[in-house]
Amino acid sequence: MTLLHDLTGAPAGTTPRALLLRLSAIGAVLAGSAGTFAYAGGWLSPGALTPARIVDRFEQVNGPHPGFRRNHAKGLCVAGSFAASGAGARLSKASLFASGRVTPVEGRVALAGGQPYAADAEATVRSLALRFRLPDGEEWRTGMNDIPVFPVRTPEAFYEQLLAAKPDPATGKPDPERLKAFFAAHPESAKAAALIKARTITTKFGDSTYWSLNAFRFVAADGRATPVRWAVEPERQAAPETAARAARTDKNFLFDDLAAQLRQGPLRWHLVATLGRAGDPVADATQPWPPDRERVDLGTLTLDGAEPEAEGNCRDVNFDPLVLPDGIAPSDDPLLSARSAAYSRSFTRRAGEAKSPSAVAATPVRGAGL
Repeated sequence: MTLLHDLTGAPAGTTPRALLLRLSAIGAVLAGSAGTFAYAGGWLSPGALTPARIVDRFEQVNGPHPGFRRNHAKGLCVAGSFAASGAGARLSKASLFASGRVTPVEGRVALAGGQPYAADAEATVRSLALRFRLPDGEEWRTGMNDIPVFPVRTPEAFYEQLLAAKPDPATGKPDPERLKAFFAAHPESAKAAALIKARTITTKFGDSTYWSLNAFRFVAADGRATPVRWAVEPERQAAPETAARAARTDKNFLFDDLAAQLRQGPLRWHLVATLGRAGDPVADATQPWPPDRERVDLGTLTLDGAEPEAEGNCRDVNFDPLVLPDGIAPSDDPLLSARSAAYSRSFTRRAGEAKSPSAVAATPVRGAGL
């Protein structure tokens, strides 16, 4: 009885029937807890879309590349700072928006896709991920892309789109019939694809605009919440792609160009928030907001350093979009939680894998941030 008392908390002298009831209750709790974990892992719902299945789909489409991110696999670490303009302080109580505040930033530029040794192409979607280190241990992590909208609305559609866009080994291009079927089932994605195709493709990382795509909420000191989307817009005038540049054969020309620019001096962007109004779609990243929405220049992002991925730098950072400081909150966009969960699963997998040298071997540029 002493052992049973230790396990169940039953007082001495408990009758067998009462003890049986207590054990049954404990068993129900344990079974419920196990069921929760099983559900979260997808074990009880094999047809459900889980983070593991999303990461598996990337591997199915791109092949195995141990140690690398499953998407945006080819990248270069960057560093610098963010100087707040003070204009964001009325919208968000996040400390980095206070007037005069300068926040250290580390980040990563990358190309979409899960093949780390693929040759650079100007039409490939570019990304800029940033990690702002705020006082008191707070952080803000954000991943942005150089497209104005996201091609899908839901995690399920994203999972389907990955397979629909998989290149045919015989042609090197997606099967047009498979893409046609996907767009027929997802007309919102067809509209988004048209907007993405119509964007101006610039020649460099340093003259690209990067959009948050998903909506978030800025929360002011008085509790007022404002739906926002943000972008970083370059100070350098964007140079459109030319036929001569598109024909370049250097496999890493976009990354090499960025390193060369930083050796000449810092690159700057303005972090601009677009404020949503009632009725604007905050849970659908395929839809742009109307062009007349208020825009607020929150401050200047300066990048002055770059180095290849290696142990201890951006290679080992999970740029989870839900790592947010007090004053920035997620919206109801279902892609946000899906991105966060898939990033975590991908990070866990690659953390346990042997690492290969960076696919981009640019000479380090030592700015103040490195």
